[in-house]
Amino acid sequence: MEAFKHVLCFVYVGFAMAFATSVELNITKRDEMVWKARAEKAAKANENAYDPNPHHVTNQLNSNVHKATDGRSNDTRRGLHGLIRGPCRTTNPIDQCWRCDPHWEHNRMKLADCALGFGRHTTGGRGGRIYVVTDASDTDMINPKPGTLRHAVIQSEPLWIIFKCNMMIKLSEELIMTSNKTIDGRGVQVHIAFGAGLMIQFVQNIIIHNLHIHDIQAANGGMIRSSVDHFGLRTRSDGDGISVFGSSHIWVDHVSMCNCTDGLIDVVAASTAVTISNCHFTRHNEALLFGATDGFTNDKIMQVTLSFNHFGKGLVQRMPRCRYGFVHVVNNDYTHYLMYAVGGSSNPTILSQGNRFIAPPDPKAKEITKRDYAQESEWKNWVWRSQGDLMINGAFFVESGDPKHVFPSGENMIIPKPGTMVNKLTEFAGAIACKPNQPC
Repeated sequence: MEAFKHVLCFVYVGFAMAFATSVELNITKRDEMVWKARAEKAAKANENAYDPNPHHVTNQLNSNVHKATDGRSNDTRRGLHGLIRGPCRTTNPIDQCWRCDPHWEHNRMKLADCALGFGRHTTGGRGGRIYVVTDASDTDMINPKPGTLRHAVIQSEPLWIIFKCNMMIKLSEELIMTSNKTIDGRGVQVHIAFGAGLMIQFVQNIIIHNLHIHDIQAANGGMIRSSVDHFGLRTRSDGDGISVFGSSHIWVDHVSMCNCTDGLIDVVAASTAVTISNCHFTRHNEALLFGATDGFTNDKIMQVTLSFNHFGKGLVQRMPRCRYGFVHVVNNDYTHYLMYAVGGSSNPTILSQGNRFIAPPDPKAKEITKRDYAQESEWKNWVWRSQGDLMINGAFFVESGDPKHVFPSGENMIIPKPGTMVNKLTEFAGAIACKPNQPC
């Protein structure tokens, strides 16, 4: 009888294991179908988001900076007087678009009109309802609790997501979101920290605004819901603060970031139409990665604008590190870097305009640029240009590219505001303390 019980137990365990394996295989197969469909849809959207005339986009941004900063006088200090409105002072065109409205809390979606650069058409959750996050917990990956950030971002409709109060959100696993979402931290202090980061994968129209993202860690993966009608098995996450993967029309603005296990922001897998603006980056080694591998040539459609950001204390390299694509690095303040600021491989086009680069004391780290995995005979053909950059303490930018292949000039190119103005243009970089019923 005892032996019979053992046989029954063995049969039961074997059946259970076989059933579990069958379920796992079914889930894996279903996952593959779901993610394949999402990837194909995203690839078409990314192709449509690609701008065949990137110089028009750079011109538009520079034109807006001129309009925002030029007063009656050409004097730099007086030129900013047009931006001072009573107690509110804005110092770049993105902020000028919304920050001085004392009723911003009741007109939050105005923000969606304010993006510039390649991500200028990003709408986020505009037109949708306001979703208020009331619960900072993140305990159920398959059936997220209503009121949590994870529950908000998987909803199928456009949402403008805000927060009821100050919060520290420790994500148990990477936060996977659907299209047409804005995460808006204005009016409170929201920290996403000490857990997993944000995964923006195969989606469109995402705005991430006014958050603190720091101390992000790799997570184990497992069953995670990615939409209201799908959950599936995810592998271990890398520990990026924000990962933009195969997505388009993405805008990250006024975010403070530091100290993530992997990168602060990755833009990879043929993502395009991305703007990263008004952010404050500190305490990190490999900060921004645009293009993950030299072998992935689809990143040629990648177009990223990096503007009005402050690269501060404790940063080492990759601000950004680029592969393929077109990257417009304009009016950023590089007050600290320990190895280099702007690098890349695989023939990216980099237009650096009106930035301030302050080199570190290390005599071996004066060069702003770095070309990886290529001999000069190869990289000399990559188009990297510096226009109006301010270089301090021995900093120097090594340009490259066929002299006959130049960016438009004269009437066809609007000269950027010079690096001498960057300390003003980036004065309010990072998450800002907005208060209801007051200009932000």
